[in-house]
Amino acid sequence: MVQSDSIVNAMTVDVEDYFHVSAFSRQVTLDDWGKRFPLRVEASTHKTLALFDKHRVKATFFILGWVAEQCPDLVKAIAAQGHEIACHGYAHQRATEQDRQTFMQDVARCKHFLEDITGTKVAGYRAPSFSFDERNEWAFDVIKELGFSYSSSTYPVKHDLYGVPHWPRFKHMRPEGITEIPIPTTYISGRSIPIGGGGYFRLYPYALSRQLIRRFLRTEQQPYSFYFHPWELDPEQPRMSNAPLKSKFRHYLNLGKMESRLERLLTDFNWSTMQHAYQLNSD
Repeated sequence: MVQSDSIVNAMTVDVEDYFHVSAFSRQVTLDDWGKRFPLRVEASTHKTLALFDKHRVKATFFILGWVAEQCPDLVKAIAAQGHEIACHGYAHQRATEQDRQTFMQDVARCKHFLEDITGTKVAGYRAPSFSFDERNEWAFDVIKELGFSYSSSTYPVKHDLYGVPHWPRFKHMRPEGITEIPIPTTYISGRSIPIGGGGYFRLYPYALSRQLIRRFLRTEQQPYSFYFHPWELDPEQPRMSNAPLKSKFRHYLNLGKMESRLERLLTDFNWSTMQHAYQLNSD
C-alpha cells in the first residue's frame, strides 16, 4: 500500500472574479463585468501565485477567457512561474445552458486566447459549475474536437446547481477519448460527501477537511485534487447586497479564514499540476 503522505495531489485554481460566479448570475450581467463591478481578479491571483511560490507548489490554473482577454499579462505571469494553463471557457456560462454550437464557440474562444498568449498548447478544460451531466454528454465530443485531452468537469454529488451522484468518482477514459477527472468525494454512512474544495473547504473546519482528504488518500490510493478561486482570498471584495441569502452565505462564508487554511493545506500535503499528479499525456 502506498503511503498517503507520498502521493502527489493536484492543486487547481479556477481563475474568475467575484462577479463571475453562478450564485450571482441573476444579479450581474455580462455587460456589468468590469464596469459596475470593479476588476479584482488580477490582485487576488497574484496573491495566489505568491502563496504557491512561498510553498514551492505548482498548480493548474483553469482560466476564464474573459479574464485572459482583460489581463493577458496575468496569464503570462502564471505561465512564467511554471504553472499549467488550462481552459475554463470564455463567459462562465454553465454548459447545461448552452447548445452545442454556442458551447463550442465559447470554449474555442477561450482556448485560442490562452494559446495565443502563452504560445503553448492547452490540454485541460473545466466546465463552469462542473456543468457536464446526462443532459449534455455531447460536450465531451466538442472538447475532444477542439483538441483537449482531459477534463475535470463532473462532480459525483447531489447539488442544486450541478452533480451526477452515480457517475464515476475517479479518473477514467470517456468513450469520446477524453480523460475525465471528477472532483473528489468520499462516502460516509453510504452518502457521497463533497471534499474537493471551494465553498465546502470554507464550510468545514480545517481539521475536518484534512481528515477527509487523508481518508480519501488512504482508502482510494490515488491522487486527490483540490480547487479554489482567487476571489476566495479577497475578503474585501464588494458585496452583492441584492443577492439571495443562500447565495450570499455560500459565497461569503469564512472568506477571512481562507488564506490561513490554504497555507496549512499547502504544507500538509504534496501538490503539483493536474498533468503531473495524474500522469496525463497532453499530446
